[in-house]
Amino acid sequence: MQTERKQELSAYLTQHQNAFYRLAYSYTANREAALDVVQNAALKALLYCDTLRQQASMKTWFYRILVNESLSYLKKNSREILWEMEDLKEIPDTTKEEWHEETLTYAALMQLPEEMKTVIILRFYEDMTLSEISDVLGISLSNVKYRLYGGLKKMRSILEMEANDQ
Repeated sequence: MQTERKQELSAYLTQHQNAFYRLAYSYTANREAALDVVQNAALKALLYCDTLRQQASMKTWFYRILVNESLSYLKKNSREILWEMEDLKEIPDTTKEEWHEETLTYAALMQLPEEMKTVIILRFYEDMTLSEISDVLGISLSNVKYRLYGGLKKMRSILEMEANDQ
């Protein structure tokens, strides 16, 4: 049973590794650090897969590990993540205007407090439901909604201020 669960977890991790990397990178803004975070999270998941009660909750269970590992990395390295728009690669199949809008949106997202940023990333970049986010973060659904809508409001304010500055 345990070997079967490890095999299912390994298959899940392999299948979704790009999404995991993307989430870790959104925290670390560093390729190597993001890879380390994902690797550490995968190792912890494999070590503790016997604590997973239901197979159906594997997604939220692993995302909780990954988010916690990402936050631990930030705390441990306690540095501010700085990046320039030029550091971001052009997104395939988008116009320059769309790419510019997306980079401005991402820049605004990175200015949010961690708890708001996490909810927005999980909702819009990882396409999770509010209920799944609640499970991942171990907070109430109303708290998820509060962080989501508060974060979106702050992002809107940041984007409006930047538009007025131009």
